[in-house]
Amino acid sequence: MPRSVTAFSNATVKRLRSLRDKKARRSEGLFLAEGLRIIAEARGSGRLPEIIAFSPAGAQHPLAADIIAETEATGGEAIETSPDILAKMSGKDNPQTVIAAYRQPDLSLERIDRSAAPLWIAVQALRDPGNIGTILRTGDAAGAGGLILIDECADPFSVEAVRASMGALFTQGIAAARWDEFIAWLRTGPGQLVGTSLKADHDYLDAEYQAPCFLLIGNEQQGLPADYEAACDLLVKIPMAGRADSLNAAMAAAVMAFQVKASWRG
Repeated sequence: MPRSVTAFSNATVKRLRSLRDKKARRSEGLFLAEGLRIIAEARGSGRLPEIIAFSPAGAQHPLAADIIAETEATGGEAIETSPDILAKMSGKDNPQTVIAAYRQPDLSLERIDRSAAPLWIAVQALRDPGNIGTILRTGDAAGAGGLILIDECADPFSVEAVRASMGALFTQGIAAARWDEFIAWLRTGPGQLVGTSLKADHDYLDAEYQAPCFLLIGNEQQGLPADYEAACDLLVKIPMAGRADSLNAAMAAAVMAFQVKASWRG
């Protein structure tokens, strides 16, 4: 049976609250997911939380009740608490009725099976966790295998990134590596590296994409470093018809991902 927690000083409450901080997430090896939709997506992907906290209203939903029971049956911790304490854990004044903590996956490149999907997305030095979450969601929608984080990127397990992913964090493979590690790994097998650049000559609509295709999206402000561009098999640009000189990184990833898939339909 779930236990009832009514004190802000409870150790599990403090532990879940601490996961809003990157240092705590790393030391605990856990991250927070908020809301039944994302938690149900995790369950559909074979992932159950290590800790699940919920309000009495949250537990009334049949799907939530099932996930709570399964969490306990597999050795996880389930606590029923008040909306005020859920707000303290999530940092939101109007929190979701269900919050859960999950074990972070191994982010090594060796876990990525490039043959598992024809399309992969790689991002370099992205700083906005919302962009990372949105790109994960785009990858899921486009049928990509996952996301590779190159160099120092925002934490994909931050509350903002998890929320923006809308559950795609659980459906997409995720890896992280330095550029030299990534390019060495990529060249050990098949894979076309396609970068986006304002300086490219090839229009993204006219380019020929080969599977497995690795789309490389650069930093929000600087784009890709020149030596990273030089290492690409293909550089393409998305022409801008208006006054803006480029798209948001997450939007560029979406445009490119769906164009690559569309180009293979013929």
